[in-house]
Amino acid sequence: MTAPPDDCLARNEWICGEYLTTRREILLDAVGQHVQLTGISVLIGLAIALPLAVLARRWGWTAGPVLAVTTILYTIPSLAMFSLLLPVYGLSSSLVVAGLVLYSLTLLVRNILAGLRAVPEETRQAARGMGYGPIRLLLTVELPLALPAAMAGLRIAMVSAVSLVTVGAIVGFGGLGNLIYSGMNTYFKAQVLAASVLCVVIAVAADVLLLGVQRLITPWTRAARA
Repeated sequence: MTAPPDDCLARNEWICGEYLTTRREILLDAVGQHVQLTGISVLIGLAIALPLAVLARRWGWTAGPVLAVTTILYTIPSLAMFSLLLPVYGLSSSLVVAGLVLYSLTLLVRNILAGLRAVPEETRQAARGMGYGPIRLLLTVELPLALPAAMAGLRIAMVSAVSLVTVGAIVGFGGLGNLIYSGMNTYFKAQVLAASVLCVVIAVAADVLLLGVQRLITPWTRAARA
């Protein structure tokens, strides 16, 4: 009988510490690309969603079309979305970022708008009575009070983006998705498991980080719960 290989890589085991040590740089590069694509996409999405939500709040008739368009975008399957954007962006990281931005708009616009709508009208009236103009009212009263709902949407959008980045492997810019895709093609168990676990770790870490930021910038919510 032939003796079994003496290392977990040769045996192609799911859990293999040697894979982590010998492929450390590959894993770090993939994690870096994953985090970069996720962060850039959500930040751009937030920059677009905020004025859209404010517009929908100021002019109520625009809320229906804005929410309808962003919802339709969210229902498009990811592969179809990337295919539709391919003629514009080509096979590049911009293609993945653009797709993730469009997906994030539904979650961000809806939650920011819900937060703005939840601001009590008497609070707005009191601020106007104190001489607050529309911009000052928005920046110092409405947006701060809308933060809990907005942050909830941001957390969901961030976790969703972490997951969707992996689909970018079809164009070679999927972060850890590249390793998952290639590992599945070659049935490289340790690579598939390690990359998948790291995706979960990134999602959990991002959610916990944003939750901490939310608690830091909305201290009045803690006081209310207490």
